[in-house]
Amino acid sequence: MTSGDGDSRNGEPKRNLWTSMLESVASGKRLPEKNLLVLGGTPESQREFLDSLSGSEPRRNFDRQKIPPIANNYALGYTYYDVLDADQDDTLARVSLYLLSQPSGEFSSLVAPLLTPETIANTALVFQEVLEHISRDVQTEMEEVMNAWKERGRGGSSVNLDGTPSATVANGDSNGSLPLGPGEWTEPLGLPLCVVCQNSQKIDFLEKNKGWKEPDFDAVLQNLRTVLLRHGASLIYTSQSTTSQLPTLIHSTLGITSLLKRQPLKHNVIDRDKIVVPPNWDSWGKIRVLGGSFDTEMVSQYWSEDIKLPLGAAPPSMALPDPEDDDENGSNQPPQVESAIALYEEWCRDPNSGGLALVESAMNDGTEVAVESEDTQEFLERQLKILDAYKSKAPEKAADGALSNSTRRHEFDEKTVNEHIGPVQFNMGGIQVDADDMLQRLKDRNAHIAADVPAAETEGAVSNMAKDFDNEQLHDFFSGLMNRTAGAADGGR
Repeated sequence: MTSGDGDSRNGEPKRNLWTSMLESVASGKRLPEKNLLVLGGTPESQREFLDSLSGSEPRRNFDRQKIPPIANNYALGYTYYDVLDADQDDTLARVSLYLLSQPSGEFSSLVAPLLTPETIANTALVFQEVLEHISRDVQTEMEEVMNAWKERGRGGSSVNLDGTPSATVANGDSNGSLPLGPGEWTEPLGLPLCVVCQNSQKIDFLEKNKGWKEPDFDAVLQNLRTVLLRHGASLIYTSQSTTSQLPTLIHSTLGITSLLKRQPLKHNVIDRDKIVVPPNWDSWGKIRVLGGSFDTEMVSQYWSEDIKLPLGAAPPSMALPDPEDDDENGSNQPPQVESAIALYEEWCRDPNSGGLALVESAMNDGTEVAVESEDTQEFLERQLKILDAYKSKAPEKAADGALSNSTRRHEFDEKTVNEHIGPVQFNMGGIQVDADDMLQRLKDRNAHIAADVPAAETEGAVSNMAKDFDNEQLHDFFSGLMNRTAGAADGGR
């Protein structure tokens, strides 16, 4: 065949057989590509998020390729990782991560080119400002994706969370999925959304050192679940010390399914540091089960007003107005603001709640929710001046008090020393003698004899006789002990 035979008889170009065969082989070996937009956090926390996703595949970095670089320090970052099958031999898909840490409107033009009609079905996580920079075709594709997502993983649905047919369809028992409840999918974002709360191990620290209670953790969880329910989003808590279902949740959201072993995704709202709320599982009724005074309907309605604010606008505040700005009738009551953010911040400022310092680091308006205590040295200095002034008003009373205190202290010290020393004993000829007990007996005997002596005798004579008597008694007593001990020793021989 010559080059002139490139056209067929009817004037149409011939199809190159080898080209079509090579294209079919290449498409068969081409990896499914999935996109993931990681929004928020810091570059370090984003790296931890990537490690938790790809950490279950250690062989990938050992015998296949080097660790992909992570460029997320400036503007829009990028990296990727491969999802391996259960046997660690086959690659199921390649996930490309686009990392953005700052919620700046200037970055929306960087994210918009990533959203095309071809990539919408394989992308998860997006924020609303990007929708203004995309074409009408992309918006139409997003609406179709969201309509399909409303049925995925729902009770009685024919489609699982990962997009595969459910068991009810295979058995022919499907009667249709459950209808949407109140507050569900009222604000779809165009792409499936998953909120990841990292470092849940700090919950124990808040409870032990910051005075948090179980209702405080429930209040935070109720706010998150109510807000995410409007977007059809999922929620998961992850910890550095324990394994989580994060890879299963993200891969199911992206439609990545293992052909050998399918990992089931289980909801968990009991363990406060292992929370897992899959898409299309939650409802207002399940949120109210946590109890408390939380108003699910009001928070959901107020959140719909918060997301209408333009990017960069300060959210409403329920802080007390400035007294100088009050009118003549001016009441100092907080304004009634229809804002879920304002309600949450007000709860965090409440001293009776455990959320006292929860959002202080996230506030950029200069307000602080912590109360600064007085310096210890300044407090003691002020108290010292008060005590000095009190002593100067009553010097005599202070002197008498000091004297009585010194006397009591001397008696106390003497008693304490005697208690520590204990009784004085010594060995006399093999017999243990208690000196304190012996002196006490002699004093009692002398006192009894002195009471029988006539009062006419002079005190000097009595004292001299007592001294002589004491010496004689002691000499006779110890001599008798020594003689008795010596006699006993001779008899034993």
